[in-house]
Amino acid sequence: MGLSLIILAAGQGTRMQSDLPKVLHPLGGVPMLTHAMASGAAMAPERVAVVCGHGAEQVRVAVAEIDPEAQVVIQAEQLGTGHAVRQAAPVLEGAEGDAVVLYGDTPFIRPETLEAMAEARARGADIVVLGFMAADPGRYGRLVTVEERLLRIVEYKDATQGERAIRLCNSGVIMADAGTLMRLVGALGNANAAGEYYLTDIVALGRAEGLTAEVVLCDEAETMGVNTRAELAAAEAAFQLRKRAEVLEDGVTLTAPETVHFAQDTYIGRDAVVEPYVVFGPGVTVETGAVIRAFSHLEGCHVSRGAVVGPYARLRPGTELSEDVKVGNFVEVKNAQIAEGAKVNHLSYVGDAEIGRDANLGAGTITCNYDGVFKHRTVVGPRAFIGSNTMLVAPVTVGAEAMTASGSVITSDVEAGALAVARSRQVTKPGLAEKMMARLKALKAAKKG
Repeated sequence: MGLSLIILAAGQGTRMQSDLPKVLHPLGGVPMLTHAMASGAAMAPERVAVVCGHGAEQVRVAVAEIDPEAQVVIQAEQLGTGHAVRQAAPVLEGAEGDAVVLYGDTPFIRPETLEAMAEARARGADIVVLGFMAADPGRYGRLVTVEERLLRIVEYKDATQGERAIRLCNSGVIMADAGTLMRLVGALGNANAAGEYYLTDIVALGRAEGLTAEVVLCDEAETMGVNTRAELAAAEAAFQLRKRAEVLEDGVTLTAPETVHFAQDTYIGRDAVVEPYVVFGPGVTVETGAVIRAFSHLEGCHVSRGAVVGPYARLRPGTELSEDVKVGNFVEVKNAQIAEGAKVNHLSYVGDAEIGRDANLGAGTITCNYDGVFKHRTVVGPRAFIGSNTMLVAPVTVGAEAMTASGSVITSDVEAGALAVARSRQVTKPGLAEKMMARLKALKAAKKG
Protein backbone atom coordinates (compact mmCIF):
# COMPACT_ATOMS: atom_id res chain seq x y z
CA MET A 1 0.00 0.00 0.00
CA GLY A 2 1.21 3.48 -0.80
CA LEU A 3 2.18 6.38 1.42
CA SER A 4 0.55 9.80 1.53
CA LEU A 5 2.58 12.86 2.42
CA ILE A 6 1.12 15.96 4.08
CA ILE A 7 3.40 18.99 4.33
CA LEU A 8 2.25 21.92 6.44
CA ALA A 9 3.37 25.21 4.91
CA ALA A 10 0.64 27.68 5.83
CA GLY A 11 2.41 29.77 8.47
CA GLN A 12 2.88 33.46 7.83
CA GLY A 13 6.29 33.55 9.50
CA THR A 14 5.85 37.03 10.92
CA ARG A 15 9.13 36.80 12.81
CA MET A 16 10.98 36.53 9.50
CA GLN A 17 10.02 40.17 8.83
CA SER A 18 9.49 39.38 5.16
CA ASP A 19 6.89 39.59 2.40
CA LEU A 20 8.12 36.21 1.16
CA PRO A 21 6.32 33.18 2.65
CA LYS A 22 8.54 31.60 5.26
CA VAL A 23 8.85 28.23 3.53
CA LEU A 24 10.14 29.89 0.35
CA HIS A 25 13.19 31.46 1.98
CA PRO A 26 16.29 29.88 0.44
CA LEU A 27 18.27 27.19 2.22
CA GLY A 28 21.08 25.54 0.33
CA GLY A 29 20.16 27.53 -2.77
CA VAL A 30 16.56 26.29 -2.94
CA PRO A 31 13.32 27.14 -1.12
CA MET A 32 13.26 25.69 2.40
CA LEU A 33 10.13 23.77 1.41
CA THR A 34 12.20 21.79 -1.10
CA HIS A 35 14.09 20.03 1.68
CA ALA A 36 10.96 18.77 3.42
CA MET A 37 9.46 17.63 0.12
CA ALA A 38 12.70 15.86 -0.83
CA SER A 39 12.77 13.95 2.47
CA GLY A 40 9.21 12.81 1.91
CA ALA A 41 9.84 12.02 -1.76
CA ALA A 42 12.45 9.46 -0.70
CA MET A 43 9.51 7.41 0.66
CA ALA A 44 7.96 7.32 -2.84
CA PRO A 45 4.58 8.74 -1.78
CA GLU A 46 1.55 8.12 -3.98
CA ARG A 47 -0.13 11.34 -2.87
CA VAL A 48 1.39 14.63 -1.75
CA ALA A 49 -0.64 17.43 -0.20
CA VAL A 50 0.97 20.78 0.63
CA VAL A 51 -1.15 22.88 2.98
CA CYS A 52 -0.53 26.58 2.50
CA GLY A 53 -2.10 29.84 3.56
CA HIS A 54 0.00 33.00 3.56
CA GLY A 55 1.36 33.69 0.07
CA ALA A 56 -0.54 30.71 -1.29
CA GLU A 57 -0.02 31.58 -4.95
CA GLN A 58 3.72 31.94 -4.52
CA VAL A 59 3.84 28.64 -2.65
CA ARG A 60 1.71 27.00 -5.35
CA VAL A 61 4.18 28.04 -8.05
CA ALA A 62 7.13 26.74 -6.01
CA VAL A 63 5.40 23.42 -5.31
CA ALA A 64 4.71 22.93 -9.03
CA GLU A 65 8.40 23.39 -9.77
CA ILE A 66 9.47 20.98 -7.01
CA ASP A 67 6.87 18.27 -7.67
CA PRO A 68 4.30 18.82 -10.42
CA GLU A 69 2.22 15.93 -9.07
CA ALA A 70 1.82 17.47 -5.60
CA GLN A 71 -1.52 19.07 -4.77
CA VAL A 72 -1.84 22.38 -2.93
CA VAL A 73 -4.70 22.91 -0.49
CA ILE A 74 -5.52 26.13 1.34
CA GLN A 75 -5.86 26.72 5.06
CA ALA A 76 -7.74 30.01 4.92
CA GLU A 77 -7.60 30.50 8.69
CA GLN A 78 -4.63 29.36 10.78
CA LEU A 79 -6.46 27.48 13.52
CA GLY A 80 -3.74 25.04 14.47
CA THR A 81 -1.82 22.09 13.10
CA GLY A 82 -4.75 19.70 13.43
CA HIS A 83 -6.95 22.07 11.46
CA ALA A 84 -4.21 22.33 8.82
CA VAL A 85 -4.00 18.56 8.40
CA ARG A 86 -7.79 18.43 8.09
CA GLN A 87 -7.54 20.59 4.94
CA ALA A 88 -5.72 17.73 3.21
CA ALA A 89 -8.77 15.44 3.52
CA PRO A 90 -9.86 15.86 -0.14
CA VAL A 91 -6.41 14.82 -1.36
CA LEU A 92 -6.30 11.74 0.90
CA GLU A 93 -9.88 10.64 0.22
CA GLY A 94 -9.86 6.89 -0.41
CA ALA A 95 -6.11 6.63 0.25
CA GLU A 96 -4.85 3.29 1.50
CA GLY A 97 -1.70 2.90 3.52
CA ASP A 98 -0.02 5.36 5.84
CA ALA A 99 0.18 9.14 5.91
CA VAL A 100 3.03 11.17 7.36
CA VAL A 101 2.89 14.82 8.40
CA LEU A 102 5.99 16.96 7.77
CA TYR A 103 6.64 20.70 8.04
CA GLY A 104 7.88 23.09 5.40
CA ASP A 105 9.92 25.02 7.98
CA THR A 106 11.62 21.91 9.43
CA PRO A 107 14.02 21.03 6.64
CA PHE A 108 16.37 18.45 8.15
CA ILE A 109 14.21 15.37 8.79
CA ARG A 110 16.13 12.53 7.14
CA PRO A 111 14.57 9.84 4.93
CA GLU A 112 16.20 7.27 7.24
CA THR A 113 14.21 8.68 10.15
CA LEU A 114 10.97 8.36 8.20
CA GLU A 115 11.93 4.77 7.38
CA ALA A 116 12.36 4.11 11.12
CA MET A 117 8.86 5.47 11.70
CA ALA A 118 7.50 3.21 8.95
CA GLU A 119 9.19 0.24 10.62
CA ALA A 120 7.47 1.11 13.91
CA ARG A 121 4.16 1.17 12.08
CA ALA A 122 4.95 -2.22 10.56
CA ARG A 123 5.60 -3.60 14.08
CA GLY A 124 2.04 -2.68 15.03
CA ALA A 125 2.01 0.85 16.44
CA ASP A 126 -1.13 2.62 15.26
CA ILE A 127 0.31 6.11 15.72
CA VAL A 128 4.03 6.89 15.53
CA VAL A 129 5.39 10.20 16.78
CA LEU A 130 8.91 11.46 16.12
CA GLY A 131 10.53 12.67 19.34
CA PHE A 132 13.90 13.88 20.52
CA MET A 133 15.76 14.46 23.77
CA ALA A 134 16.16 18.24 24.00
CA ALA A 135 19.21 19.84 25.55
CA ASP A 136 16.94 22.75 26.48
CA PRO A 137 13.28 21.70 26.18
CA GLY A 138 12.11 25.32 26.26
CA ARG A 139 8.59 25.66 24.84
CA TYR A 140 8.48 22.37 22.95
CA GLY A 141 5.54 20.05 23.45
CA ARG A 142 6.36 17.19 25.84
CA LEU A 143 5.90 13.47 25.19
CA VAL A 144 4.40 11.73 28.20
CA THR A 145 5.37 8.05 28.12
CA VAL A 146 5.25 4.89 30.19
CA GLU A 147 8.15 2.67 29.14
CA GLU A 148 7.89 2.56 25.33
CA ARG A 149 4.24 3.56 25.17
CA LEU A 150 3.24 7.12 24.36
CA LEU A 151 0.31 8.23 26.50
CA ARG A 152 -0.20 11.77 25.27
CA ILE A 153 1.48 14.89 23.96
CA VAL A 154 1.19 18.03 26.07
CA GLU A 155 1.80 21.47 24.56
CA TYR A 156 3.96 23.72 26.71
CA LYS A 157 1.14 26.19 27.34
CA ASP A 158 -1.01 23.42 28.79
CA ALA A 159 1.69 21.48 30.64
CA THR A 160 2.03 21.21 34.40
CA GLN A 161 5.35 21.98 36.08
CA GLY A 162 6.04 18.27 36.33
CA GLU A 163 5.34 17.78 32.62
CA ARG A 164 7.53 20.73 31.72
CA ALA A 165 10.43 18.94 33.43
CA ILE A 166 10.24 16.17 30.80
CA ARG A 167 13.11 16.34 28.28
CA LEU A 168 11.51 14.07 25.70
CA CYS A 169 10.01 16.52 23.21
CA ASN A 170 7.71 16.45 20.22
CA SER A 171 9.04 17.17 16.71
CA GLY A 172 5.53 17.45 15.26
CA VAL A 173 6.14 14.66 12.73
CA ILE A 174 3.43 11.99 12.94
CA MET A 175 2.72 8.83 10.96
CA ALA A 176 -0.47 6.78 11.01
CA ASP A 177 -2.87 4.99 8.73
CA ALA A 178 -4.27 7.66 6.39
CA GLY A 179 -7.89 6.91 7.20
CA THR A 180 -7.21 6.80 10.92
CA LEU A 181 -5.32 10.09 10.80
CA MET A 182 -8.08 11.93 8.97
CA ARG A 183 -10.79 10.48 11.23
CA LEU A 184 -8.91 11.56 14.37
CA VAL A 185 -8.17 15.11 13.16
CA GLY A 186 -11.84 15.41 12.28
CA ALA A 187 -12.67 14.75 15.93
CA LEU A 188 -10.29 17.32 17.41
CA GLY A 189 -11.49 20.06 19.72
CA ASN A 190 -9.87 23.36 20.64
CA ALA A 191 -10.40 23.51 24.41
CA ASN A 192 -6.84 24.54 25.23
CA ALA A 193 -4.83 27.62 26.17
CA ALA A 194 -4.33 28.66 22.54
CA GLY A 195 -7.86 27.89 21.34
CA GLU A 196 -6.37 25.86 18.48
CA TYR A 197 -6.92 22.39 17.03
CA TYR A 198 -3.72 20.58 18.02
CA LEU A 199 -2.59 17.71 15.81
CA THR A 200 -0.86 16.33 18.90
CA ASP A 201 -4.23 15.63 20.55
CA ILE A 202 -4.82 12.72 18.18
CA VAL A 203 -2.62 10.58 20.46
CA ALA A 204 -5.00 10.91 23.41
CA LEU A 205 -8.02 10.48 21.12
CA GLY A 206 -6.52 7.38 19.59
CA ARG A 207 -5.64 5.83 22.93
CA ALA A 208 -9.20 6.43 24.11
CA GLU A 209 -10.26 4.21 21.20
CA GLY A 210 -7.74 1.55 22.17
CA LEU A 211 -5.12 2.46 19.58
CA THR A 212 -1.42 2.20 20.41
CA ALA A 213 1.11 5.02 20.10
CA GLU A 214 4.89 4.78 19.98
CA VAL A 215 7.80 7.23 19.91
CA VAL A 216 10.69 6.99 17.44
CA LEU A 217 13.71 9.04 18.47
CA CYS A 218 15.93 11.18 16.26
CA ASP A 219 18.79 13.56 16.87
CA GLU A 220 17.65 16.99 18.02
CA ALA A 221 19.47 18.61 15.08
CA GLU A 222 17.03 16.97 12.66
CA THR A 223 14.13 18.83 14.24
CA MET A 224 15.59 22.31 13.79
CA GLY A 225 12.78 24.67 12.83
CA VAL A 226 13.16 28.04 11.14
CA ASN A 227 11.09 30.97 12.38
CA THR A 228 13.52 33.92 12.27
CA ARG A 229 16.34 35.22 10.09
CA ALA A 230 18.81 34.16 12.79
CA GLU A 231 17.42 30.62 12.73
CA LEU A 232 17.58 30.63 8.93
CA ALA A 233 21.26 31.57 9.13
CA ALA A 234 21.84 28.81 11.67
CA ALA A 235 20.05 26.34 9.42
CA GLU A 236 22.19 27.40 6.45
CA ALA A 237 25.34 26.88 8.52
CA ALA A 238 24.10 23.45 9.61
CA PHE A 239 23.24 22.51 6.04
CA GLN A 240 26.66 23.56 4.73
CA LEU A 241 28.43 21.67 7.50
CA ARG A 242 26.56 18.48 6.65
CA LYS A 243 27.03 18.88 2.92
CA ARG A 244 30.76 19.46 3.27
CA ALA A 245 31.09 16.34 5.40
CA GLU A 246 29.11 14.36 2.83
CA VAL A 247 31.26 15.59 -0.06
CA LEU A 248 34.50 14.83 1.78
CA GLU A 249 33.21 11.36 2.64
CA ASP A 250 32.52 10.80 -1.08
CA GLY A 251 36.19 11.33 -1.92
CA VAL A 252 36.25 14.96 -3.01
CA THR A 253 39.16 17.22 -2.05
CA LEU A 254 38.10 20.49 -0.44
CA THR A 255 41.26 22.46 0.28
CA ALA A 256 39.40 24.86 2.59
CA PRO A 257 36.03 23.23 3.35
CA GLU A 258 34.69 26.03 5.50
CA THR A 259 34.85 28.46 2.55
CA VAL A 260 32.93 26.34 0.02
CA HIS A 261 29.15 26.74 -0.25
CA PHE A 262 26.90 24.07 -1.74
CA ALA A 263 23.32 23.88 -2.96
CA GLN A 264 20.89 21.19 -1.92
CA ASP A 265 21.39 19.17 -5.13
CA THR A 266 25.12 19.73 -5.79
CA TYR A 267 26.82 16.55 -6.99
CA ILE A 268 30.60 16.24 -7.15
CA GLY A 269 32.40 13.07 -8.23
CA ARG A 270 35.28 11.46 -6.37
CA ASP A 271 38.80 12.82 -6.89
CA ALA A 272 37.47 16.18 -7.97
CA VAL A 273 39.22 19.14 -6.35
CA VAL A 274 37.44 22.25 -5.12
CA GLU A 275 39.64 25.17 -4.09
CA PRO A 276 38.69 27.89 -1.58
CA TYR A 277 35.73 30.27 -1.86
CA VAL A 278 33.75 28.40 -4.49
CA VAL A 279 29.95 28.79 -4.55
CA PHE A 280 27.69 26.13 -6.06
CA GLY A 281 24.19 27.26 -6.97
CA PRO A 282 21.39 24.80 -7.77
CA GLY A 283 21.71 22.24 -10.55
CA VAL A 284 25.47 21.62 -10.64
CA THR A 285 27.16 18.32 -11.48
CA VAL A 286 30.95 18.05 -11.39
CA GLU A 287 32.43 14.78 -12.59
CA THR A 288 35.40 12.77 -11.35
CA GLY A 289 38.78 14.46 -11.55
CA ALA A 290 37.57 17.95 -12.45
CA VAL A 291 39.17 20.94 -10.74
CA ILE A 292 37.17 23.96 -9.62
CA ARG A 293 39.64 26.69 -8.77
CA ALA A 294 39.25 29.45 -6.22
CA PHE A 295 36.55 32.16 -6.24
CA SER A 296 34.40 30.53 -8.93
CA HIS A 297 30.59 30.51 -9.05
CA LEU A 298 28.69 27.66 -10.73
CA GLU A 299 24.96 27.26 -11.29
CA GLY A 300 22.85 25.00 -13.51
CA CYS A 301 25.85 23.48 -15.27
CA HIS A 302 27.67 20.22 -15.95
CA VAL A 303 31.47 19.92 -15.69
CA SER A 304 32.97 16.76 -17.16
CA ARG A 305 35.94 14.67 -16.15
CA GLY A 306 39.29 16.45 -16.28
CA ALA A 307 37.89 19.93 -16.88
CA VAL A 308 39.46 22.90 -15.07
CA VAL A 309 37.34 25.89 -14.10
CA GLY A 310 38.67 29.16 -12.75
CA PRO A 311 39.96 30.86 -10.78
CA TYR A 312 37.33 33.62 -10.78
CA ALA A 313 35.11 31.88 -13.35
CA ARG A 314 31.34 31.99 -13.59
CA LEU A 315 29.33 29.15 -15.12
CA ARG A 316 25.66 29.98 -15.60
CA PRO A 317 22.65 27.76 -16.40
CA GLY A 318 22.85 25.70 -19.56
CA THR A 319 26.63 25.43 -19.53
CA GLU A 320 28.03 22.05 -20.56
CA LEU A 321 31.79 21.52 -20.31
CA SER A 322 33.10 18.35 -21.94
CA GLU A 323 36.21 16.46 -20.86
CA ASP A 324 39.47 18.37 -20.46
CA VAL A 325 37.94 21.77 -21.17
CA LYS A 326 39.72 24.79 -19.69
CA VAL A 327 37.68 27.79 -18.54
CA GLY A 328 40.01 30.29 -16.94
CA ASN A 329 40.12 33.48 -14.93
CA PHE A 330 37.34 36.06 -15.32
CA VAL A 331 35.48 33.96 -17.89
CA GLU A 332 31.68 33.77 -17.93
CA VAL A 333 29.86 30.99 -19.78
CA LYS A 334 26.07 30.84 -20.22
CA ASN A 335 23.91 28.32 -22.12
CA ALA A 336 26.89 27.07 -24.08
CA GLN A 337 28.34 23.69 -24.98
CA ILE A 338 32.12 23.53 -25.01
CA ALA A 339 33.55 20.37 -26.57
CA GLU A 340 36.50 18.25 -25.48
CA GLY A 341 39.82 19.99 -25.06
CA ALA A 342 38.59 23.48 -25.93
CA LYS A 343 40.06 26.45 -24.06
CA VAL A 344 38.53 29.72 -22.95
CA ASN A 345 41.27 30.90 -20.67
CA HIS A 346 41.02 34.64 -20.07
CA LEU A 347 38.60 37.53 -19.70
CA SER A 348 35.90 36.22 -22.04
CA TYR A 349 32.12 35.92 -22.29
CA VAL A 350 30.68 32.89 -24.09
CA GLY A 351 26.89 32.87 -24.21
CA ASP A 352 24.43 30.92 -26.36
CA ALA A 353 27.26 29.20 -28.16
CA GLU A 354 28.69 25.92 -29.36
CA ILE A 355 32.47 25.67 -29.17
CA GLY A 356 34.09 22.82 -31.07
CA ARG A 357 36.65 20.31 -29.98
CA ASP A 358 40.15 21.71 -29.26
CA ALA A 359 39.10 25.23 -30.24
CA ASN A 360 41.00 28.07 -28.57
CA LEU A 361 39.31 31.35 -27.68
CA GLY A 362 41.81 34.12 -27.02
CA ALA A 363 41.65 36.63 -24.19
CA GLY A 364 38.76 39.06 -24.43
CA THR A 365 36.63 36.99 -26.81
CA ILE A 366 32.99 38.02 -26.62
CA THR A 367 29.99 36.33 -28.18
CA CYS A 368 27.57 39.18 -28.84
CA ASN A 369 24.45 37.08 -28.42
CA TYR A 370 21.71 39.63 -27.67
CA ASP A 371 20.27 42.22 -30.07
CA GLY A 372 18.04 43.84 -27.47
CA VAL A 373 15.07 41.59 -28.24
CA PHE A 374 16.29 38.12 -29.26
CA LYS A 375 19.18 35.85 -28.30
CA HIS A 376 21.28 34.45 -31.15
CA ARG A 377 23.73 31.57 -31.32
CA THR A 378 27.44 31.46 -32.11
CA VAL A 379 29.14 28.33 -33.46
CA VAL A 380 32.92 27.89 -33.40
CA GLY A 381 34.18 24.81 -35.21
CA PRO A 382 36.75 22.24 -34.07
CA ARG A 383 40.33 23.48 -33.73
CA ALA A 384 39.37 27.03 -34.65
CA PHE A 385 41.53 29.80 -33.20
CA ILE A 386 39.80 32.99 -32.12
CA GLY A 387 42.23 35.87 -31.74
CA SER A 388 42.28 38.02 -28.63
CA ASN A 389 39.64 40.73 -28.34
CA THR A 390 37.42 39.26 -31.06
CA MET A 391 33.74 40.17 -31.06
CA LEU A 392 31.61 37.37 -32.54
CA VAL A 393 28.31 39.03 -33.48
CA ALA A 394 25.68 36.29 -33.49
CA PRO A 395 24.22 34.59 -35.36
CA VAL A 396 27.60 33.64 -36.78
CA THR A 397 29.63 30.52 -37.50
CA VAL A 398 33.40 30.17 -37.56
CA GLY A 399 34.35 26.98 -39.38
CA ALA A 400 36.70 24.20 -38.39
CA GLU A 401 40.38 25.24 -38.18
CA ALA A 402 39.51 28.83 -39.14
CA MET A 403 41.11 31.85 -37.46
CA THR A 404 40.09 35.37 -36.58
CA ALA A 405 42.61 38.16 -36.28
CA SER A 406 42.97 39.87 -32.92
CA GLY A 407 40.67 42.86 -32.47
CA SER A 408 38.22 41.74 -35.15
CA VAL A 409 34.47 42.23 -35.13
CA ILE A 410 33.10 39.17 -36.95
CA THR A 411 29.64 39.73 -38.40
CA SER A 412 29.64 37.14 -41.20
CA ASP A 413 30.33 33.42 -41.28
CA VAL A 414 33.95 32.34 -41.66
CA GLU A 415 34.47 29.22 -43.76
CA ALA A 416 36.59 26.32 -42.57
CA GLY A 417 40.32 26.98 -42.74
CA ALA A 418 39.95 30.68 -43.51
CA LEU A 419 41.43 33.71 -41.73
CA ALA A 420 38.99 36.53 -41.02
CA VAL A 421 40.29 40.06 -40.45
CA ALA A 422 37.66 42.65 -39.57
CA ARG A 423 39.42 45.77 -38.29
CA SER A 424 40.70 49.10 -39.60
CA ARG A 425 44.21 49.17 -41.09
CA GLN A 426 46.79 50.71 -38.74
CA VAL A 427 48.08 54.15 -39.71
CA THR A 428 51.35 55.43 -38.16
CA LYS A 429 52.35 59.14 -38.31
CA PRO A 430 55.99 59.67 -37.33
CA GLY A 431 56.66 62.42 -34.75
CA LEU A 432 53.01 63.35 -34.31
CA ALA A 433 52.85 62.12 -30.70
CA GLU A 434 55.70 64.43 -29.64
CA LYS A 435 54.10 67.44 -31.34
CA MET A 436 50.70 66.77 -29.75
CA MET A 437 52.19 66.35 -26.28
CA ALA A 438 54.19 69.54 -26.55
CA ARG A 439 51.06 71.44 -27.60
CA LEU A 440 49.02 70.06 -24.70
CA LYS A 441 51.72 70.93 -22.17
CA ALA A 442 51.87 74.48 -23.53
CA LEU A 443 48.08 74.85 -23.14
CA LYS A 444 48.29 73.59 -19.55
CA ALA A 445 51.07 76.04 -18.72
CA ALA A 446 49.08 78.91 -20.21
CA LYS A 447 46.09 78.14 -18.05
CA LYS A 448 48.24 78.15 -14.88
CA GLY A 449 49.72 81.51 -15.86
